[in-house]
Amino acid sequence: MRYSDEHRHYVSLYRDTDVEVWLIYWTPASDTGWHDHDTSEGAIAVAEGAVVEHNLAVGAPELMTVATEGTAYSFGPDHIHRMKGRDAKSTTIHAYSPPLWRMGQYTITSEGVLRRLSVSYADELRPI
Repeated sequence: MRYSDEHRHYVSLYRDTDVEVWLIYWTPASDTGWHDHDTSEGAIAVAEGAVVEHNLAVGAPELMTVATEGTAYSFGPDHIHRMKGRDAKSTTIHAYSPPLWRMGQYTITSEGVLRRLSVSYADELRPI
């Protein structure tokens, strides 16, 4: 099932030494948790529906942007964000260069300390 509230479905479309491309399906229950893409730059295009990107802000409320069908944006390797599905069925295309090997997944402790955990690019991102 491509659209699931329990697990995000994602498919690697292409990978070489310079770039990789993923197709990701989202529902409103989809949530990557806070993460970065280690040393890779990225670009996201919304092919269907809409997703919400949350950007971490220190000392201020997080920034939220809704990306709707037909929009695209890019970001650098220092970008920490959280992605969530907005519509019942949303589809995005993600490109990363260089290809992903590791990503950083973040938690914020009850004391407000930001912690990073290094995870494999093949792991499904979920809030930790």
